[in-house]
Amino acid sequence: MKFSDGYWLLRPGVHAAHPVEVHDVSVEDGAVVVHAPTHHVRHRGDLLKGPVVTLSLSAPMPDVIRVRITHFAGQVAKGPGFGLTVDDAHEPEITLADKAAVLTSGALSARVHRGDQWRVEFTAGGRVLTASGAKGMGFMTLDGRHYVREQLALGVGEVVYGLGERFGPLVKNGQVVDIWNADGGTSSEQAYKNVPFYLTNAGYGVFVNDPGRVSFEVGSEAVSKVQFSVEGQSLEYFVVHGPTPKEVLRKYTALTGRPALPPAWSFGLWLSTSFTTSYDEPTVTGFVDGMIERDLPLSVFHFDCFWMREFHWCDFEWDPRVFPDPVGMLNRLKSRGLRVSVWINPYVAQRSPLFAEGVAGGYLLRKPNGDVWQWDMWQPGMALVDFTNPAARDWYASKLDVLLEQGVDCFKTDFGERVPTDVVYHDGSDPERMHNYYTYLYNRTVFEVLRKRRGDGGAVVFARSATAGSQRFPVHWGGDCESTYESMAESLRGGLSLGMSGFGYWSHDIGGFEGTPDPALFKRWTAFGLLSSHSRLHGSSSYRVPWLFDEEAVEVLRRFAKLKARLMPYLHQAARQACAEGVPVMRAMVLEFPDDPACAHLERQYMLGDDLLVAPVFSAEGEVSYYVPEGTWTHLLTGEEVRGPRWVRDRHDFLTLPLLVRPDTILPVGAVDDRPDYDYAEGVTLRAYHLADGEHVTAVGGTTFVIGKQDDRIGVWVDAAPSRWRLLLVGARSVDAVDGGSASPHPDGVLISAAGGATTVRGVR
Repeated sequence: MKFSDGYWLLRPGVHAAHPVEVHDVSVEDGAVVVHAPTHHVRHRGDLLKGPVVTLSLSAPMPDVIRVRITHFAGQVAKGPGFGLTVDDAHEPEITLADKAAVLTSGALSARVHRGDQWRVEFTAGGRVLTASGAKGMGFMTLDGRHYVREQLALGVGEVVYGLGERFGPLVKNGQVVDIWNADGGTSSEQAYKNVPFYLTNAGYGVFVNDPGRVSFEVGSEAVSKVQFSVEGQSLEYFVVHGPTPKEVLRKYTALTGRPALPPAWSFGLWLSTSFTTSYDEPTVTGFVDGMIERDLPLSVFHFDCFWMREFHWCDFEWDPRVFPDPVGMLNRLKSRGLRVSVWINPYVAQRSPLFAEGVAGGYLLRKPNGDVWQWDMWQPGMALVDFTNPAARDWYASKLDVLLEQGVDCFKTDFGERVPTDVVYHDGSDPERMHNYYTYLYNRTVFEVLRKRRGDGGAVVFARSATAGSQRFPVHWGGDCESTYESMAESLRGGLSLGMSGFGYWSHDIGGFEGTPDPALFKRWTAFGLLSSHSRLHGSSSYRVPWLFDEEAVEVLRRFAKLKARLMPYLHQAARQACAEGVPVMRAMVLEFPDDPACAHLERQYMLGDDLLVAPVFSAEGEVSYYVPEGTWTHLLTGEEVRGPRWVRDRHDFLTLPLLVRPDTILPVGAVDDRPDYDYAEGVTLRAYHLADGEHVTAVGGTTFVIGKQDDRIGVWVDAAPSRWRLLLVGARSVDAVDGGSASPHPDGVLISAAGGATTVRGVR
């Protein structure tokens, strides 16, 4: 919400009240409570008018401070609210002095100045991270509507990331962002996944604890501040100290929830029927046979919307005209080693038998007059399931459970953004606050059905919409993109932005959703898609099997699908890190290199896990420019070395792209290339790249390898002997001795093989 007219004036109709001085400070239930008049108190007469700002500072966990700004405290609390995990045993340090009141949580402090100039500072390590100054915090009224606003300072060179999956520039400075889920594609300011959280390169993040519409002006209305506001009488936000971006994400996801670990099979290739294409069981079988005949690894087959009858979405019944034997068909697919996904959404068309069931049971969202809310967009007469009703959740889940019993393995949970506000919820939730939160309840319902059936680590959805906390229910994909290089780049920006918002896993439609990619674009997007955390071939009105493009497309898909399978020991480590720490698998460069200023704005390349740099090629000709951070990096596909820091311009054919291994890396490479789920320690090759002196620990499939290096002497120890493994010393020419194994020449260096136990390598040259 924009309130000002330039620096000096307010917009017509806007009235503002800002705290100007501290009147009193107290400590209540472990919180610092400040009362601040919005005008200077010169005499007793000034005590007879308001408003007065009530500011509360508390600490839900170390390095996190909660800030609550309140005008009228008598407003009825409205649901829903984000489910947060707090440390009830954490006690902050509080100091009340003449000059300031200070609350300290871990390394982070909030300092309220008690002079005649209003200022709240957030400090760590002896420096100010950000601050709310004069005319920043306040109450704003416009046309009879009341808003609470905050402005937090941005330092020189400070840049802002996050706010969900946003498809514009990765750095949010200069942007206006409304946290309001919308089905707007990937080429506008709208987003499917809006998250009221941002982090900066100055060592902190800010989470606005409001599931409704939060308006952000990021270095735009006030160019040296991040402004955010909500309608109502109070605003609550959390300041999260890092100091590194990774640490900020760890603490933010500790507060809002960590991603679950998806099953290993989900990291393989997903193939879809596409959306409006014509298909039946012979079509599906033909696609699967074509993949097998061409030696193209495939893990999941996905049935999009028309697995159900037209006008019946959703009734969760297979269309008998094209799938007369669904259970038999599912068994036949599963006999090929495939998992099966089907498309669903939370909407119920009037023609669906579930509509009458939903009306009779009170499971559908209603208008204030008691009518079921309906419209004709997407499906004629469609209604929405009211997921605030426990009985409605159980009813919806029971329909999915039938599909799981038939043999379906997971669901693509589409939509969840077009949620009306002129409705009444079963539990009395505020419709404005439910608009974004609806997707959380929807995806949680589906995910819990799967978890109940499959257990922890066995559940996965393919979700489009999300809000804060939805990272708990992976995986998420980028929505409806165009079949263009520009949209491919938009998608990458969206995925990196989502990763900076606490989401661990992300995917996109290889080749684009709308339109049909030309062969060159399809091949470039294929390499990018198979170097993402999750990989899906999907389109709107055209198929995405590679032989429909050209024979080279088949070769490209084969090369990168097999590469991803062999990288699974490494990728699974990154996935476990996302689950345990909230650090995404696909990472903006600044997450790994926060002290390198050249990485601050990079949005056409990323780190895949800790140690692989990926630079997708966004041109048919194969020209690509990318930045290499400090050190000697190695091209994984060619063995070439490149020394950073510097920019590199390359030209790549369709079978390659810049895929660089970070120096001082031990990269585990698996022995299996036709599927993602296997014993990662069996036959693993540990590829060692420019190791620095010291101890290196690599865990692969439950086996821990410890590699020590000092003055070109390398020792290897294994905590539990796998039956077969290899260590490849990339760049080494020979070794003098190997105990407990054997050494042989290799094009990339020296190959040490062992049957298990402790192996020691000495005298590397």
